[in-house]
Amino acid sequence: MLELSNKTNLLESNTYKYSLQDVEKPNLYREFYSYDDVPKIAFNHRRVPLGMPKDIWITDTSLRDGQQSVEPYTVEQIVELYKFMSRLGGPYGIIRQTEFFVYSKKDRDAIERCQALGLKFPEITTWIRANKEDFKLVKDLGIRETGILVSCSDYHIFKKLKMSRKQAMDTYLSAVAQAFEAGVMPRCHLEDITRADFYGFVVPFVNELMKMSEDAKIPVRIRACDTMGYGVPYPEVALPRSVPGIIYGLQHYSDVPSEMLEWHGHNDFYKSVANASTAWLYGASGVNCSLLGIGERTGNVPLEAMVMEYASLRGSLDGMDTTVITEIAEYFKKEIGYEIPPMTPFVGKNFNVTRAGIHADGLLKDEEIYNIFNTDKILNGPVSVLLGKTSGLAGIAYWINQNYSLTGTDAVDKRSELVVKMKEWIDGEYEQGRQTSLSTSEIEQKIEQLSNGTLPRL
Repeated sequence: MLELSNKTNLLESNTYKYSLQDVEKPNLYREFYSYDDVPKIAFNHRRVPLGMPKDIWITDTSLRDGQQSVEPYTVEQIVELYKFMSRLGGPYGIIRQTEFFVYSKKDRDAIERCQALGLKFPEITTWIRANKEDFKLVKDLGIRETGILVSCSDYHIFKKLKMSRKQAMDTYLSAVAQAFEAGVMPRCHLEDITRADFYGFVVPFVNELMKMSEDAKIPVRIRACDTMGYGVPYPEVALPRSVPGIIYGLQHYSDVPSEMLEWHGHNDFYKSVANASTAWLYGASGVNCSLLGIGERTGNVPLEAMVMEYASLRGSLDGMDTTVITEIAEYFKKEIGYEIPPMTPFVGKNFNVTRAGIHADGLLKDEEIYNIFNTDKILNGPVSVLLGKTSGLAGIAYWINQNYSLTGTDAVDKRSELVVKMKEWIDGEYEQGRQTSLSTSEIEQKIEQLSNGTLPRL
């Protein structure tokens, strides 16, 4: 049968419908995942079209998936992080949703405190066990949408759940029916989709979900979960690892609208950001992230990274306040006690810091030479240098000017007497066998001594 696609506006053949393949033995894709070897990336040279949705957004799992890998946040910390996300996401809600646990009194207190703030974005959603009691709990809290786990690879269906594919599908569909009965919109987390039989289980299952959704007149959100970080963003990669293939297939063969399609990835193979961006490019409106990438094992997609990806792809921040990213990082360090790796992009203490003298020389002439963008304006974090044995005269001059706010005729250059004397002192420190970096207090004390107190106090 030919149908006019409302996505491509072309006539497309729509005669074949994928049916559940209820196999006796699990398909573990051993040709990709032998377990004793690094997972293989196979290509089948099949391309699918780019299909960036009109609207794209970010959703957050910091208070659910992220919180599972750190010390549990207090109610106050959850409320503060929620307010940070609202400010960062801006008036148009680019950070659209965030998900909470609901099981403990602390979880429910945090939800109620956040609800009381009256903020439109991010919308509060939950993640629950798929049973009537939990659905009622969500409904009683006045929450519209909740996530439920629907593991879709044979690793989970056969090995963890000890079920057949048919039994798993029936169990999942029954849970969705319970959500509909409670008047709650389900968000189905298709766990381990990058090891699942896409046409033998995923597509037939999602087809049934879409039918149930249409009958119930309640939307179902599909979250494609790259639980182990196996997803690959490259064109022409074979399923089940192809991110383009998964997103295109869920739209094309299961009729999942872009606004009901979301990607959730992990960073086991350093591809979380690339995979999330690819999901946007091929048709998913939502990408699920966590603040600072905190999450299971190697972490989730860093939310702040996707803020930058959004701006790069759209050419605009659309109201997002990126300076909040620096505030969030400071809050994690000072209030939560989380140690951010220093080289972490945008939030690590060294992300826009240089130790190399030749780089500092460039910064002294024009910071654009060695800085990724105007970090002072965009992240409220001016480019800086650390002084050590490789800093050189330029690095010392840059450090003094920046830290003492010296500009114009007040600024020192690398030929000034103070800079030369500071370099002699630093060289002497390392010639005597010093191995550690110079602390700010040491540098300030020496500058005070050499300048006879003529520079302003910090």
